Amino acid sequence: MKRKEIKGLKLWFDRLLSKSLLRQLAILAAGLILAFVVSYLLLLLSGTEWQRFCDQKKMSRWMLPLYLLIDSNALNNLYIGGGAHGWMLFASSVTFLVGAFVFNGAIIGIITNSIEQRVMSHRGGHIHYLKSGHYIIMGYDDMVPSIISHIIEKDREAYILILSAAEAPYIREKLKRDLGEKPQDHIIVNYGHRMSTEYYSDIHLEASKEIFIVGKRSLPAHDAINVECVDSICRYLENITTSRKPSLITCVFDDLDTYSAFKTSEIFGHVKKLGIEFMPYNFYTGWAKQVFVDGYHRDMDHPGETIPYPSVFAGGISPDDNRHVHLLFVGTTNFAVAFAIEAAHVLHFPNFATNAARTLITFIDINADKEKDEFITRYRHFFEIQPYYYCDLSQNGKYRKQSRDEYVCFSKSNGYTEHDSGFLDVEFEFIKGDIFSQQVQNAISLWASDKENQYLSIFLALSNQRQNFAFGMNMPDEVYDNQIPIFIRQDKSDNFVSNLRRTDQAVLLDPNRNTYYKVVDNTLTKTPRTGRYANIYPFGMNDTAYSGNDETLKWAKLINYLYCTMPSGNKFQSVEKLDALSPAELRTDAEKYWNTVALKWSNLYNAYTIRIKLASLRAMRGLAPDDYSEDTSPLSDDEVAMLARVEHNRWNVEKLLLGYRKPHSDEDKYQNPTFADELKKNKGLFIHHDIRPYQQLAGIAKLDEEFSRYIPWLLTTGHHLDYEK
Repeated sequence: MKRKEIKGLKLWFDRLLSKSLLRQLAILAAGLILAFVVSYLLLLLSGTEWQRFCDQKKMSRWMLPLYLLIDSNALNNLYIGGGAHGWMLFASSVTFLVGAFVFNGAIIGIITNSIEQRVMSHRGGHIHYLKSGHYIIMGYDDMVPSIISHIIEKDREAYILILSAAEAPYIREKLKRDLGEKPQDHIIVNYGHRMSTEYYSDIHLEASKEIFIVGKRSLPAHDAINVECVDSICRYLENITTSRKPSLITCVFDDLDTYSAFKTSEIFGHVKKLGIEFMPYNFYTGWAKQVFVDGYHRDMDHPGETIPYPSVFAGGISPDDNRHVHLLFVGTTNFAVAFAIEAAHVLHFPNFATNAARTLITFIDINADKEKDEFITRYRHFFEIQPYYYCDLSQNGKYRKQSRDEYVCFSKSNGYTEHDSGFLDVEFEFIKGDIFSQQVQNAISLWASDKENQYLSIFLALSNQRQNFAFGMNMPDEVYDNQIPIFIRQDKSDNFVSNLRRTDQAVLLDPNRNTYYKVVDNTLTKTPRTGRYANIYPFGMNDTAYSGNDETLKWAKLINYLYCTMPSGNKFQSVEKLDALSPAELRTDAEKYWNTVALKWSNLYNAYTIRIKLASLRAMRGLAPDDYSEDTSPLSDDEVAMLARVEHNRWNVEKLLLGYRKPHSDEDKYQNPTFADELKKNKGLFIHHDIRPYQQLAGIAKLDEEFSRYIPWLLTTGHHLDYEK
């Protein structure tokens, strides 16, 4: 036999031996049969003495070689003192030695090896335990612990399976560090590639409750791989005959443009056909939602507890408040852009209608002149209507709010009226300058001191965590003295920032440290103050990244249901008719209509603003920010009218940021009523006729009023749905 053939035979044997315990036992059985045949032949060759011995002991001649092979005391029991000698003794001894080796050595070795192999298979994630009703996380990233925490919060008995090509022991150690020991009993780590369908049957993907496609965001092709993974899952499920399928696929996208594309396009129509809901998720916008909508983040050191964020609009903004919300972003990173866009979606207030107070979003960056062009190009239809501000502080000079309208195409110079542009309640500003320069420092001091005209919040969103922290600790004194909220981007733990804030907040409770003295008109005055860093807050930590707020999702589905079931005109179903439905019926009906991508996101953003609208309502009613006693009370006509304006302003910005545009004169159904039926079909091409000032709306304005009137019903109904099993 050639050497190459010998090597191939060895490889085949080793692979066969290492596959499973069953194959090892099969090889052992084959060896036993071979040993039995050889032993029987040896006894036959030894003569006839062994046959007489069997007759004397009343033993089958077939049993003697087998007995010698399997019993370690057989030689002693049968032959010692039994008169065996010569070739019979020799043949029996050889048989006994073969049996002793096979059973006293090989079997013990196989059992020991099988136990060790199973342990190694478990540690390596190659043993599969879960059959149905589990949650699947595909890929491993630093945000996985927060996804697990989210799952456990809504289902404490849930089993979670992580499918990853990373080493299972590494993942388990990371999870122990981030989550502790207790949740580990419900977490299974299996080895596998998320794009390969051959692993899906092992993890019973078709019988899972939900699937989270995470991957590893640091990989350059992360989003493309996740898209391929969704396609692979669909192909697999299309070939499965069982009726059980996951209810939801959540897919993480790292790129903001990729994520935005899934808000308006039915890219995964085949997911919808399978009866599965598809939800894109973005790390940066997820964090923005935690800050602006949820108002808290998880405390990973104390599972189940949350750490609140301050409101960027104080307690609430009433119509007679002349102050505007001002968000200052240091840097134009993905975090800054995502936060700015989410803020533009949700921060809308009633004082725009009364005092023209717009939410101002400012970017400061040394490359702002270039970054602004990319930002404006990305959201071009917004800037076709609304001018932006630009100021160059990279050279010596003072801050001036300078308006630019070179991108505005609905200007009077193009034949439009003054009301066709500049009617949005959000505006952007770009400042070129080094954050550590004196010019920028002076501008920040100016804003921080202007508490009569603005609610300022500062977001340090640079890519370098150390720079964020360094600047957060070295702000102008006016920022600390006026207790301006400072949000500091952190990569990992929030411990240092949170502990520093708690320490300085405690100063307010210490009479020996909290008094600030000042001489006014030769008179000593004193006021209580917190410590210098009492208003710094971390955000962006990887291990607390995922926030799946089920309450706002439930509200969004109910809002969509109201619009989709309007009998006629601009009136929803009556509250009496809606209340006649059981929570189970209402949930089923709401899910049935929850099937259009663009409407999903429109209703989600509407739901995100509910808490902000409630804060405005409390301010309008003269209630404290934490007084929720009248949240479900009916709205007055004045309150309805004011919130309807807020809702339309929000809707205008939402549509423009999602890619819709205002129609030009020759496309406008209101300016060309003869062709209105044909022109309104352009809505399918992302041209929406109702992107206009509230006062220019026709009867459709009544729909904003109708929705505002139903906010108390939304809160009450959502509360009842929380407890429906």
